[in-house]
Amino acid sequence: MIPYIPQEIKRPELILEAPSAWKGLESIIGDIITRFGIRTDKALEFGVEYGYSLVALSNFFKRVMGVDHFLGDEHTDAKNVEGMYEKVKEALSAYPNIQLFPKSYQDYMKAHRFNGPYNLIHIDIVHTYEDTFACGDWAMKNADIVLFHDTESFPDVKRAVQDIADKHGVEFYNYPFHYGLGILCRKPLS
Repeated sequence: MIPYIPQEIKRPELILEAPSAWKGLESIIGDIITRFGIRTDKALEFGVEYGYSLVALSNFFKRVMGVDHFLGDEHTDAKNVEGMYEKVKEALSAYPNIQLFPKSYQDYMKAHRFNGPYNLIHIDIVHTYEDTFACGDWAMKNADIVLFHDTESFPDVKRAVQDIADKHGVEFYNYPFHYGLGILCRKPLS
């Protein structure tokens, strides 16, 4: 694991006022895109919750797709929130480049397996080793760069990211702040 040290920290113009453990990470996305030379046509996010990180990504990508079953999970405060999908959909309606898919990551991967490639995939799902590894392994086959939230707050996430990096022969960069952001990319860091 290699520490990721951003050269530029800059808050993007559009930010969603919503609860999020992702706050602070939006300011390094531009740096990540630039330093890894990532194109900005299409991004995919697994684990939308209230949409904070999805809106942050929408500042940088022409098209952003968010996948979430909108039922919450054991590791989030948003558990079985009545009408959560409708609330999030309404909150994100002001962002024309965002499209939501109310389904599990497993169902999305089966139904949209030919929708890639993606320039970037962000993963912030239930924080188990098995789910993180399964989603991340698929993502590495379908994107230039894959980001994983919560590498510092969930050891199983960090372990899964390291194992995915080993399997795919890529470096594991880790930004340790804001609960941790793991970065796997086939392109070298500049």
